[in-house]
Amino acid sequence: MGEFFNPEKGIWVWLSTLVDICGLSILWTFLCLPIVTIGPATAALYYTVVKCVRGRESGAFGYYFRSFRQNFKVGLLAGLIAIPLSLLLLGGQFIVRWYGTRWGGWAYVLYVAYYFALILPAGVLCWLFPLLGRFDYGVRGLFHTALQLTAAHLPSTVVVVLLTAQTAVFCIEEWWPVVFMPAVSVLLVSLFFEKIFQRYSPELAPGEPENQEEPTE
Repeated sequence: MGEFFNPEKGIWVWLSTLVDICGLSILWTFLCLPIVTIGPATAALYYTVVKCVRGRESGAFGYYFRSFRQNFKVGLLAGLIAIPLSLLLLGGQFIVRWYGTRWGGWAYVLYVAYYFALILPAGVLCWLFPLLGRFDYGVRGLFHTALQLTAAHLPSTVVVVLLTAQTAVFCIEEWWPVVFMPAVSVLLVSLFFEKIFQRYSPELAPGEPENQEEPTE
């Protein structure tokens, strides 16, 4: 019976993880509402999910706000670049889809080609803020490293882009997934990214993410 009430074992660990996942997802959604803060909010979410959900550390919300403050300046500036780029890519996607589905032929070929071409810029956007949550960067170095990792790890990048896009569509079409999907999506992304981060910075033990020096290529 004593084991059952032990907060560090059994069902209580799973309940604590569930609370962290839901709480962090809601907090992330709230802090993203100004739009321009999506960068530091996402960097903090990645950091905290790896630290507390994967690493089983307690105090998830304290870790989140610490990372949010630490990465606020760079994340804000990176977001001001990433947000217009995302809108431009999304606008292009709507245009080529409209022509492709109505005209067919070469227009449809262009539509398919545009989707393949999206992988590189979309991959850079997916790498940006996990990198910021894990390492110390300036804005220029952040984008440069994200581009390098996108090209060097293209299969993982493609999976992460598809996962992120599907999560976004799911949360837009149905409001209720925002209660848990942001943290769950980041958790799944971390399964790919953490192996790559540790390849460049092996001193980073799983579940112990601290801002480190930039990874070397």
